[in-house]
Amino acid sequence: MAASITSGVTAALAALDFTPTLAVLVPTRDEATAWYVRSIERAARKVGIACRVVQLDDPTPAEVAARLDALSADPSVHGVICQTPLPAGVTLDEVGAHIDPRKDVDGANPASLGRLAAGLPTYPPATAAAVLEVLRHERVPLEGAHAVVVGRSTVVGKPAALLLLEENATVTVCHSRTADLAAVTSSADVLVVAVGRPGFVGAEHVKPGAFVVDVGTNPTPDGSLVGDVDHAAVAPVAGRLTPVPGGVGPVTTAMLLRHTANAAQVIAADG
Repeated sequence: MAASITSGVTAALAALDFTPTLAVLVPTRDEATAWYVRSIERAARKVGIACRVVQLDDPTPAEVAARLDALSADPSVHGVICQTPLPAGVTLDEVGAHIDPRKDVDGANPASLGRLAAGLPTYPPATAAAVLEVLRHERVPLEGAHAVVVGRSTVVGKPAALLLLEENATVTVCHSRTADLAAVTSSADVLVVAVGRPGFVGAEHVKPGAFVVDVGTNPTPDGSLVGDVDHAAVAPVAGRLTPVPGGVGPVTTAMLLRHTANAAQVIAADG
């Protein structure tokens, strides 16, 4: 699926007479983050997008904001993302506001979330967009379906819920204070899990035959990744369960590149 998306990106870029640039601001030293950024660089290079990584060590909120302002104002940059995790005292909603919405290819600016809620054109967070792309690719019926999203972050949970609403699903959002979580999730035709807790969702949370999207990417001591779903317990119950790794993750990167290509086309057309 990710390969078909990136193939489309390559074809779209062939019509441009310049190389789009994606700027990735990395405000912390974190090995998992470094691995992900390297994967973005490799994927961008394959489709013909230049990837500019800007590393900041222990920056203040003002320093992060200033660098995002500069990247947004740079005419050679067409997409800007601020990589998480962020240093102490730095919040994504505060610094994300310093990304030009035209270049906000990972939906970090609160204005982007507002436009998404209003049904206006915008770039949703790439992970949330990837969840919908997976469901579309698998031809999961969404209109009238009960979709439950576990997690209410502005990076995945809330935007995924809004995108599901756009598909005419009936959406419930669960979180840490949801009473009797299993009673809610086990009624879902589509279950999206994005809580950042390994193996959090078990068989008791899943309706037989449900389509389960595991967004979790939790590192283990041996260096591997596990999801937010207990795959051994849930796989026999679910109709389909996305794998970790290799499920939503590669599609997220592909969506980020698609958004960058789209942004480059729009910016070029606007002059």
